[in-house]
Amino acid sequence: MEPLVRREQAGGVATITLDSPHNRNALSARLLAELNDTLSLVLAEPSVRVIVLTGAGPVFCAGADLKEQRSGGAPVTASFPDVLRLIWESPKPVVCRLNGTARAGGLGLVAACDFAIAPDTASFAFTEVRLGVAPAMIAVTCLRRLDPRAAAEYFLTGEVFDARRAVEIGLLTRAVPAGDLDAEVARYTDMLLRGGPEALAATKRLVREVPLMSFDEGLRRMADLSAERFTSAEGQEGIRAFREKRPPSWTVG
Repeated sequence: MEPLVRREQAGGVATITLDSPHNRNALSARLLAELNDTLSLVLAEPSVRVIVLTGAGPVFCAGADLKEQRSGGAPVTASFPDVLRLIWESPKPVVCRLNGTARAGGLGLVAACDFAIAPDTASFAFTEVRLGVAPAMIAVTCLRRLDPRAAAEYFLTGEVFDARRAVEIGLLTRAVPAGDLDAEVARYTDMLLRGGPEALAATKRLVREVPLMSFDEGLRRMADLSAERFTSAEGQEGIRAFREKRPPSWTVG
């Protein structure tokens, strides 16, 4: 069988493509298993600095594979939490390059990524309630991104909204003309490749964790982190490179 997930790597960037356009890259059991395995491989590969997640065809991801769900038994999305966790906790930045529309479970993947860039023609919807189900698992990532009022509106109504609105409510980072999509994704990956790998991982954690801390705990823990980073080998290399007006050792290319 042809794989449902493809992987390419160039210049420190690994691109993972959902390649099941016949069913709009629906989250079937096999696609999720392959995505889990592929993510694990690129996360373990030292030469990979940034991950791009995208899809083949006109749709990024239509959500759960409803044909499989109708077959009964255990939900085919049982492995979905593992995939969301791998993306969310990835020490390497993950950029979602939406090749088009996303629905339901596909939006869980979008929200799990650090950045999400889409063509301005794309549309989005949390369609679960209209099927008599709930946006349960994806709520864990989406409610960490979305404006609360907007989350209630779109979770409860299932209404379709456009890319401009998706940026406004925090689901997307950018919406650009379709012809500019690849250039915008490359702009972000190029910027991310300039950061120290350890510094990026630490900064990803603090973005998630600091808002949950009390003010005093935040200051204490971030003072410790600041001291650790300035005295680390990576921090010292970055400071030397700045003084010597040269690229740091982690620069790709």
